[in-house]
Amino acid sequence: MADGTFAALMFILGLSDMQANYCGREIGCLGREEAVPRLYVSAGDVIKRRALPAPETYFRYDLAHTNGPFGNAIGFSISERQEAWVGYGQTYLMHAESVPIKAELHAMTGLYDKGLGHGLGGRIAFRSGLDLIYETNGGVRYALSYDHRSHIGIYKENPGMETIQFAISFPLR
Repeated sequence: MADGTFAALMFILGLSDMQANYCGREIGCLGREEAVPRLYVSAGDVIKRRALPAPETYFRYDLAHTNGPFGNAIGFSISERQEAWVGYGQTYLMHAESVPIKAELHAMTGLYDKGLGHGLGGRIAFRSGLDLIYETNGGVRYALSYDHRSHIGIYKENPGMETIQFAISFPLR
């Protein structure tokens, strides 16, 4: 499920949801609406490709607005070997109102520095992934997260890397 599959899935599901539930409104298909901002923190390991396994910490701030079904987020990660990534992108939450189990896809564009670790072929790196979430009545979310980073063929070599992490996110209101 790497190499942009999560980003493509987010795009297809999000556009389908947008057509069914957001278009035709006065503010339009991608109309801006308020959302509860969230702080997302995760820890886990780089697990695949040519990258050596290593602990990584990831922080994300989900902004206080959506555009249609898409949330907006800013993220930053750093590994034990100083591999660092910072980026901006979209999230798409799949859920039923009365069920505490959710899934969230994300696709983000950013800058990557290999530090003392794994090179991705260049500085521009895309991060996409899937979180399987349990949300408490108070809005705290616990998740198992899997994501992929690569440059989608912008540079000559595209080794990519995957991480698996445990995440927790808190509503900030």
